[in-house]
Amino acid sequence: MRTATVERKTKETDIWLSLDLDGGKVSVNTGIGFFDHMLNSFATHGGFGLQVKVKGDLHVDEHHTVEDTGIVLGKALGEALGDKGGIERFGSFYVPMDEALAFASVDVSGRPFLVFDAAFPQERCGGYDCAMTVEFMRALAFNAGITLHLRSLYGDNSHHITEALYKAAAHALRLAVKPNESGKPLSTKGVL
Repeated sequence: MRTATVERKTKETDIWLSLDLDGGKVSVNTGIGFFDHMLNSFATHGGFGLQVKVKGDLHVDEHHTVEDTGIVLGKALGEALGDKGGIERFGSFYVPMDEALAFASVDVSGRPFLVFDAAFPQERCGGYDCAMTVEFMRALAFNAGITLHLRSLYGDNSHHITEALYKAAAHALRLAVKPNESGKPLSTKGVL
């Protein structure tokens, strides 16, 4: 089973998350409407079952809620992949969103790294600070043990740019975690 359930409770956030790489129910409640929309898009476009419940210190701001959700989703992804055997390992994808175009490339390598190249013309999308996008993606990549490259090639609307980045990451991950027939890690070393 390519599933994981992770709970994380700190003084700043209380998170419960369930991930199924092969699909299933999608239900997201973080207390940040736009972030819920991004996680819903991420699950839908990745073909993932994703249930998330977050209680965060939103009276401070959204930073802890967004970053900590990335940490928990990353841990769940790493746990669901196990030894990373029997998957395609690599995935890349472009997503156009009206005037915006985003690209993502993923290596499920066990070597965490993030390259993030995106600018946001408007600072906020509803109650979501667009600067939190890089924080979420970094937390996801480092806690899942994946190399993730994200780039916004162009765009004028921060909503479109942000959504294209989340969707591109989801599609790239969908391709990378797709089962192959070998059952073994795709590596000349024999392990990842």
